[in-house]
Amino acid sequence: MSDAQFPQHGGSQAPQPGSPDPYQHATTAWPGGGSGGGTGTEERPAPRRRRTGLAAAVVATSLLVGGGAGLGGAALWDATHEDPASSASTQGPTTSTVSQTQAPAADGSVESVAQKVLPSVVKIDVTGSQGSASGSGIILTADGTILTNNHVVEMAEDGGSLKVSFDDGSSADAEILGTDPLTDTAVIKAQDVSDLTPATIGKSANLGVGEGVVAIGSPFGLDATVTSGIVSALNRPVNVGSDDQGNSTTYPAIQTDAAINPGNSGGPLVDMTGAVIGINSSIRTAASQSPYGSSSESGSIGLGFAIPIDEVMPIVDQMAQGETPTHARLGITVGNPQSGDDAGAVVREVTSGSTADKAGLASGSVITKIDDQRITDADSLVATIRSYRPGDSVTVTWTSNGEEQSADLVLDSDATSSTS
Repeated sequence: MSDAQFPQHGGSQAPQPGSPDPYQHATTAWPGGGSGGGTGTEERPAPRRRRTGLAAAVVATSLLVGGGAGLGGAALWDATHEDPASSASTQGPTTSTVSQTQAPAADGSVESVAQKVLPSVVKIDVTGSQGSASGSGIILTADGTILTNNHVVEMAEDGGSLKVSFDDGSSADAEILGTDPLTDTAVIKAQDVSDLTPATIGKSANLGVGEGVVAIGSPFGLDATVTSGIVSALNRPVNVGSDDQGNSTTYPAIQTDAAINPGNSGGPLVDMTGAVIGINSSIRTAASQSPYGSSSESGSIGLGFAIPIDEVMPIVDQMAQGETPTHARLGITVGNPQSGDDAGAVVREVTSGSTADKAGLASGSVITKIDDQRITDADSLVATIRSYRPGDSVTVTWTSNGEEQSADLVLDSDATSSTS
């Protein structure tokens, strides 16, 4: 399996001298619903960038070298010599220039999207007992309610602090209103602010593969960065770890080739009208990484993943109101089929009295479809169920002893057992 990371800048501790880099530990994905046995897609929190002088120097050096190379030394010359206008009389004829004003951005262009969305995106700096880091966030209300990833702010949960930086250069302290590890979302509130520009929330259900999208955030701490691309795939099961109870953080991701890097986590993925259709949350990398260290901090290779906004807005509303988030459940634990077996999610255990138990699912059954969504493995099932809400009715199709069966059932809620 290839490694992947959360594309946030946030939630990492500073390394100790002589120790392996702790920012890029692999978090192995496993099927949700309690436990599981599959391997699935291995996604990870994007590496959380160190806030050290060395790291800052590396970024600054990279920018300088890149600028010098790209301009053939002209930028460096301008910075170290007198204004050439002062010696124009000795340099022969000069060419006059005409000042031009910037043309209005065309509707539907990346430029117009950036102008609309940038005021609604923030940089989040996090400080905790393990160090400091940063990520991105999406303004939801004019008085400072902000949506981001759980893995961006989790370092601040035990006595840490949050500072939010806005597009106009101002900043404010913030507090956590709620976190949900199962969907990797969190809601925070900036203090003593007003008249902010809330983002427009769109519909991820309306997306099509090939549609243009724009990502905005603070990759590597470079705030207000805009990248663009297309929707590469939809309903991609992405597993980035688990909560304290072993329930997996798996969601039906929007895959995009818009450049998403460490620091983008929690920022918006928007359509070409500027409406938020996803939360940038994880990236696939090509680097080989050990559980506790890595030789490099990998960036975008054109495989980024965003949490669909439709699936998480009910949970976001719960957190904003101070409620404990709830999630839909079948009442089973699942694993992947053995090599050579048909695709699907293999039922390992069924909770007595659960909706799955009442529908007749039993250990050994292989779930192949939820409504019209094909189920290929355990992560696929968990991601699909996470797109529903407790109380929703679904049609489950499965095979048992070679025979196909189906049943309509009402999804359970984890409200009585969830501590997230």
